[in-house]
Amino acid sequence: LPALFKQELQNTEAEEGGTVTLRCELTKPKAPVEWRKGDITLYPGLKYEMKQQGSTAELVIYELELNDS
Repeated sequence: LPALFKQELQNTEAEEGGTVTLRCELTKPKAPVEWRKGDITLYPGLKYEMKQQGSTAELVIYELELNDS
């Protein structure tokens, strides 16, 4: 069976230039997660950090800009 969201992403407010962490909880631990913004797949680097522990996946976005919304 595919992994489903137990807890979906919540809307989060943050300030420009700051950092935000987005979290979701899945029904299967260590299920593969692909973070996307529209049609664009996000990859780890200076701007984005992806973390996953058990069934919780996190995306950290650094140096927030208006177009990150």
